[in-house]
Amino acid sequence: MSQFTISRRAVLAGSAMLLASTALPTIGRAQTPKKGGRLVVAADSEPRNLNPAIVASNGVFFISSKVVETLAEASFDGKDGLAPRLALSWEGADDGLSATFKLRDGVKWHDGKPFTSADVAFSALQVWKPLQNLGRTVFRDLEAVDTPDALTAVFKFSKPTPFQLIRNALPALSSVVPKHVYETGKIEDNPANIAPVGTGPFKFAEYKQGQYYRLTKNTDYWGKDEPYLDEIIYQVLPDRTSAAAALEAEEIHLAAFSAVPLADLDRISKVPGLKVVTKGYEGLTYQLVVEINHRRKELADLKVRQAIAHAIDKDFVVKTVFLGYAAASTGPVPKNDPQFYTADVPTYAFDVAKANALLDEAGYKKGADGKRFSLKLLPAPYFNETKQFGDYLRQALAAIGIDAQLVNNDSAAHIKAVYTDHAFDLAVGPPVFRGDPAISTTILVQSGIPDGVPFSNQGGYKNDDLDALITKASETLDSAARTELYKTFQKKVVEDLPLINVAEWSFISVARDTVGNIANNPRWAVSNWADTYLES
Repeated sequence: MSQFTISRRAVLAGSAMLLASTALPTIGRAQTPKKGGRLVVAADSEPRNLNPAIVASNGVFFISSKVVETLAEASFDGKDGLAPRLALSWEGADDGLSATFKLRDGVKWHDGKPFTSADVAFSALQVWKPLQNLGRTVFRDLEAVDTPDALTAVFKFSKPTPFQLIRNALPALSSVVPKHVYETGKIEDNPANIAPVGTGPFKFAEYKQGQYYRLTKNTDYWGKDEPYLDEIIYQVLPDRTSAAAALEAEEIHLAAFSAVPLADLDRISKVPGLKVVTKGYEGLTYQLVVEINHRRKELADLKVRQAIAHAIDKDFVVKTVFLGYAAASTGPVPKNDPQFYTADVPTYAFDVAKANALLDEAGYKKGADGKRFSLKLLPAPYFNETKQFGDYLRQALAAIGIDAQLVNNDSAAHIKAVYTDHAFDLAVGPPVFRGDPAISTTILVQSGIPDGVPFSNQGGYKNDDLDALITKASETLDSAARTELYKTFQKKVVEDLPLINVAEWSFISVARDTVGNIANNPRWAVSNWADTYLES
């Protein structure tokens, strides 16, 4: 397959180019893949749970998607935007009460046991539905999985479930784990969560804390002549500046997920032997949001939330934090999703005077020190951009008399503080839009989410009308009607501001010229890399 690389000049074109990238053709010359070699990749985090059936997040997928496979993967040119993986075909019943998957024959788990429909049934009922962070809406009404034979799995739902949703969820939410490995003991404590066993083109080999993850070639992989690589090494480089240096020193081959700081892209694009790649993230639109703890009296007041929204200069954030590699958000669905997005939502223009007036109206007058009240602000530590926006937000709130006290945690402590302990007033979060609002977006505002679910509504927000709308959309079978419901959903969210959407962005990869088959699907960075190769 060919690959898309932007030119040195185009790399600085900013958000317009980035968000329109789905419309750009794939260019470049086709090459014959070469076999063998070790691909060394920058890793800026160290997920401890590598089971994507439980933790469906890009940090986990980045590593585990090469080991644990899904039923289908996103595709630029496949039917309904999908390509087969463990499933060869899928079909939904007209009444929305069942979905049938025909599975790939001859697939083996890495321990040599055969993959069958029993593994799919177990994964769906015992893992995706009760445990997965993002699968709760999709599989909420899943009541059984029939397995009439080893290569057929029939999902049975107690209520009509849109097949559009099931289809859209397959790339992110259908990681299949081996029943024989997980059926004994507590699934959450299984050692395979740390050293996963899958069907993918690579086997998990070892993890050295603070150093690397190592994957090795699966010689029994079902893909003909795949994988091409012998080994993948994820070199732990938490400092993004070090990723750029490692690329230039030829110590690593690839830095994905904007591991090279945006400020370095212009310079790095001019380095011989390196290429900057913007494709491969179309199915993974990141969103910069301000999460709000509605248990706090002040923040439960809509006028206060509106004031905070008016205090944020989104254009400034796009230009200074993201250096133009983003777009200002209008609401919970990003602009680059043509199926569900609507611009017909309320707007909160940057207006400090209006923000101050709203706070006065809400009864929170400035004291003698110019402060109205103090808040605890927790920026997510995952990306430079979330941390930088935390600094900006503190200053923006100070301009309207709100004293925001920054609390900086590592990833584990941040997750616990926000999503389990609710020990925050405002948090900066980077949720991902995954092609359908029911997969990873409605969970951000829907009430009743259990404590401890990352990237979910842990701010105590409850809106019965919005909850009812979310439920109705999740049960509506007609695609056009369902799409309209989600457009109404966007309006209601922006009206009531359970959270504040600030910006949306796609990531960028930097790779050596010797790495082939980069960015050939919309989730490339978190796909299986079976066809990725090294020229030398």
